[in-house]
Amino acid sequence: MTGSENKLIAGKASPRGAYPHIKRVGDFIYISGTSSRLPDNSFAGVHKVDVMGTMSLDIKEQTKAVLENIKDYLATVDANMEDLVDLTTFLVNMNDFAGYNEVYAQYFSHESGPARTTVAVHQLPHPHLLIEIKAMAYKPI
Repeated sequence: MTGSENKLIAGKASPRGAYPHIKRVGDFIYISGTSSRLPDNSFAGVHKVDVMGTMSLDIKEQTKAVLENIKDYLATVDANMEDLVDLTTFLVNMNDFAGYNEVYAQYFSHESGPARTTVAVHQLPHPHLLIEIKAMAYKPI
């Protein structure tokens, strides 16, 4: 097995801790938990609804943003979504499962998609987050 490499991706939101966006170990690529956070620290899928500051959170927009972030991360190591072998999705509310699943199906199929686990969690690192996904890919060097 070859050594490991940690990678931070320019133009993406900085990690909120001491971890990389991607860790490559030989032919395996591990993607840290990814959210819909944008480089300016705002979030995709968050809309201000009224003058009182009420927020509307959109699971479909957030799911798409997360999957697009993962797609971009993979591209930096010459990999793509077809190289994903396992995803773990964390949803704050399982009532969002249908919307998440709808967007997910635009990226993956039963025949070629990765193994997947989806779990409900009490909360994520910011109150505007509805979803976070961590992933593993396999791409021979």
